[in-house]
Amino acid sequence: MAIDIINTEVLSDNWYTLKKITYQFKTNGGVQVHTREAYDRGNGATILLYNTEKQTVILTRQFRLVTYINGNPDGMLIEACAGLLDADDPEDCIRRETEEETGYRIGEVVKVFEAYMSPGSVTELIYFFIAPYTNQMKVSEGGGIKQEQEDIEVLELPFKEAIEMMRRGVILDGKTIMLLQYLQLNIPELGTN
Repeated sequence: MAIDIINTEVLSDNWYTLKKITYQFKTNGGVQVHTREAYDRGNGATILLYNTEKQTVILTRQFRLVTYINGNPDGMLIEACAGLLDADDPEDCIRRETEEETGYRIGEVVKVFEAYMSPGSVTELIYFFIAPYTNQMKVSEGGGIKQEQEDIEVLELPFKEAIEMMRRGVILDGKTIMLLQYLQLNIPELGTN
């Protein structure tokens, strides 16, 4: 299989970059020409903080425009902490984002996997992490960076409640669902099935 990019046209370079790409796709059946749009916003990292003693996890809630225009009545989404890598490596990024968004300065982090979340149109690769937290790691209120127009609510939820919220469709964010299920399967000390 061989792919040749024939043409790349920038459709928008406002917030991130939207490109229209025409390419040839060579297979055993011949050559096909396709045109697709690709949205490049960079790669990201996400983390789910958990406390086995308290049986809790740390999540965030914030307004997400695309969910609002696609039927989410108030546009608010419950999510695992996340952010774009910018120039950082994934672990440095997630440490920075965790402190900015949740107010926790975490110690050990464990990378659990990587995933493309919407490979039909978005280039982003997300690095997934988990980390234990304690009350002593809380260094600020979190909530994000005001200059970046972030208004993030920090939620400390019982793990069982978060799992039930996922089952009922209250938690709809893909990366958060994946991390909750990862904890459910791999951290038996959280004690839910």
